[in-house]
Amino acid sequence: MNADDKIIIADDAVIHPDDLHEDFIRSSGPGGQNVNKVATAVQLRFDAANAPGLSERVRERTIRLAGQRATKDGVIVIEAGRFRTQEQNRADARARLAELVAKAAEPPPPPRKKTRPSKGAIERRLKTKAGRGTIKKLRGRVDDD
Repeated sequence: MNADDKIIIADDAVIHPDDLHEDFIRSSGPGGQNVNKVATAVQLRFDAANAPGLSERVRERTIRLAGQRATKDGVIVIEAGRFRTQEQNRADARARLAELVAKAAEPPPPPRKKTRPSKGAIERRLKTKAGRGTIKKLRGRVDDD
């Protein structure tokens, strides 16, 4: 993926390369002396609140789906340090961002259709309720007549 390429997710969701800011940081975890010398992890910042390629609906959903990865200003921060090379981590961070925006760009589900129980189902329910009530009545004290 070239740095000049736009990431097209949907008609109303396009990520421009100008909206992305990458910082390379030292990766955490095991790795011996190499991990202390080389900054291979990527911290990708995407200003979702001011991104011109996102529609208003996608923008709000993206920030909400990002959760703790989003700042108060609407900047989404993704850290990728799974791999040993900068390029792999960079591609991983961009892929994770694209996946997040793609999920936000999905159309909302259709509204739920209200259903009503059938007449037979209502009658069966009332019949079993009456049966249970009768059983519970019979559990009372026995009168000596």
